[in-house]
Amino acid sequence: MQDPVTVAGSEHVAIPAWALLQRRLLSEMSAAAFRFAERYTRPDGALVWARDEWKGMDGSDDAYESVYNFPLLVALGGHRDLLPLAHHVWEGITRQFTAYGQIHREFDAYYDWMHHGESSLFLYYLSLAGSYGDLECARAKRFADFYTGDDPLAPNYDRALRLIRAPLTGSRGPRFTTTEEDWAELRGIYSQYPAPFEDVPGLRNHIADWTAPATFALLLQKFNEHIARGDVPLNLLATTLVTHAYLATGDVRYRDWVLEYTSAWTERAAQNGGILPDNIGLSGVIGEYNDGKWWGGYYGWGWPHGGRTLIESTAVGGMNATLLTGDPSRLDLFRSQFDWLWGQGRAVGDAWHMPFWREDAGWRDWRAIDAHLPIAVWSVTQADEDRARVEAFPNPSGWDAARDTGWGDEANAQPWYRYVSGRNDRFPEQVLQTSLRHVERRMAAMQVDPLDPRDWPAVTPFENDAHHWLNRNPVTCEGLVMTMWGAPMPIYHGGLLHAQLRYYDEEAGRAGLPEDVAALVERVDATGVDAHLINLDASHSKRVVVQGGSFGEHILTRITDKTDERAVNVDASQLRVELGPGASLRARITMRRLANRPSYQPAG
Repeated sequence: MQDPVTVAGSEHVAIPAWALLQRRLLSEMSAAAFRFAERYTRPDGALVWARDEWKGMDGSDDAYESVYNFPLLVALGGHRDLLPLAHHVWEGITRQFTAYGQIHREFDAYYDWMHHGESSLFLYYLSLAGSYGDLECARAKRFADFYTGDDPLAPNYDRALRLIRAPLTGSRGPRFTTTEEDWAELRGIYSQYPAPFEDVPGLRNHIADWTAPATFALLLQKFNEHIARGDVPLNLLATTLVTHAYLATGDVRYRDWVLEYTSAWTERAAQNGGILPDNIGLSGVIGEYNDGKWWGGYYGWGWPHGGRTLIESTAVGGMNATLLTGDPSRLDLFRSQFDWLWGQGRAVGDAWHMPFWREDAGWRDWRAIDAHLPIAVWSVTQADEDRARVEAFPNPSGWDAARDTGWGDEANAQPWYRYVSGRNDRFPEQVLQTSLRHVERRMAAMQVDPLDPRDWPAVTPFENDAHHWLNRNPVTCEGLVMTMWGAPMPIYHGGLLHAQLRYYDEEAGRAGLPEDVAALVERVDATGVDAHLINLDASHSKRVVVQGGSFGEHILTRITDKTDERAVNVDASQLRVELGPGASLRARITMRRLANRPSYQPAG
């Protein structure tokens, strides 16, 4: 790696509240993560649980999600010892759920890509934190090959037809026929959603009781006949796992597979008159097992969540392909589907409602849509057309208040967008304060938890045993990612974290900000960012390496000190900032976006 261009920050300013909050969060969340691990994991890294067995295909994703963001905290500048702890817990959970039967060859034996995507975030964050050695590369390749057609033990992909062969796939290959046991932990949950079929007796408000034996037997039969085989758009989330292998290894066959598979879905939409079909048979025919209907597939234009999940998968696939090529037109499939739905929508008060459920009689289930997907796409492309989609939403000033984060750290894309667009200056302090409240609530819940897991209470009506730790994870990285890296969080069902900037502690040889340094991305636009770095240490200088993008994908062209207008040409993916004791730098950093080969390895 070539030696980065070095610039100095020498301005002395009063320490802003956001900087103090960032450093406090890094410290308190690190301590809380260690406390969580002490309380909820065993010496071998497995999660403390009263269950000797766990039936069905569900559950391991929730276990990984319970600690998935610990390594992301490290990548931001949290305690470096969290990284070996995260590895230890990942290994422990993997062994634990291998014993339960869900995991085989260190990956789910079979499940859908909404859940694979959630649990795989843990792997992606480990690599962002610096885990991209031989073991991690070998694992990334093995997992990707489950989906590229290169592993004969997991024949999930048909290369000739460019399709993933089932909605339920994994390390054992496609699951063409499901059993009663597969759904053991899910029947109560799916009884709260509209049913996947319209011709099930006893429907009430479109809902079927999956816990009723006769109803479930019929649902299982119909699922295996009409839904369990063939490709679905949800499988576009697999492109992240394969992109992950490319970022770890640089092997072009992984890049080529992502482009091949995303192109196949673009062609299917064109074949279907522009709207994406949600079920493709094993012979490549739209609606092959569904009476010729292009709707009715697994996590498609209906069951269980409606088209929101389908649209999400097109955004993830398109962002992956854009990262790998530098070509924003790879997001046209997302744009076309979003625009089509938007065109069917209507204003309801201060919200825009779009249809998300297709059935034989047509579209139903108009719901308020928020802007987090268009914002995520705009954050990657900075294209005027993507900004226009965001700006089209009604009442954007109603977005300004930061919201408490939820499970997936996706609560604040809208107020973040307003901030980096110059219209919500209170956001940094607000979002960091909400993160602190999250830590406090989760630590309080941990304090009153019974020691015996057999006595654990339910937290929500949807909770089963496997959500207990997830509901107590004290780490939330949204506020830190948005303020430090200038980006929304990844799409939770399996997206990558596409940042504007990220940082390395050169002296410590690790990812993340050095001790006592805070950073804020203040503005984002098509030509670059405005950033503020500050050294809170009044006695010692600090050195920070600033990188363009999470994966070095952006070329930093020029940095201009906004205090005295001194400018330095960079023309590399990294630059070095030297901050004297108590000093800061406010700068404009211009960049050529998506101009460099992305990699987990820090780019010079």
